[in-house]
Parts: sequence; structure tokens; C-alpha cells
Amino acid sequence: MGWLFDRRRPSRSTMNRDYWIVNLVDRVLEVYRRPAPDPTAPFGWRYSSRQALGPESSAMPLAAPNARVRISDLLP
Repeated sequence: MGWLFDRRRPSRSTMNRDYWIVNLVDRVLEVYRRPAPDPTAPFGWRYSSRQALGPESSAMPLAAPNARVRISDLLP
């Protein structure tokens, strides 16, 4: 998973303003936002905002701001 995470996250940050990872091990939703240029990052981009939301929280995707996703619905 580390390789997959490291390879995809920065390269897609140029397209996606909102990137979610369901972290089953820690039982959180990791929400990455605000991609920004970073010449020191492997692909030249990084996310400047990161949140870890637990099962009791909810999140709103930027693509659908009126939608609300309960984190507990994403976790087993």
C-alpha cells in the first residue's frame, strides 16, 4: 500500500482538489485537500491540508458540497 499511496497521491493532486483514503487499519478517513506546487515532492505537488476523521464524523466531498458522508458507513 505504501508504494501505491506514494505513487498516486502526488501525481493526481494536479487534477483532484479532494483526495480521500479509507484507512482501515486506523479506522479513519484521511482527507487531503488544497494541492500546491512543491518542488521537493517526488511529482512536484503535495496537499497542504490533511484531516483524519474518525467513525463518529462525517465529510463533505468538494464535488458535491450538499452531500454528507458518514465515516462509519465507509468502515467495516
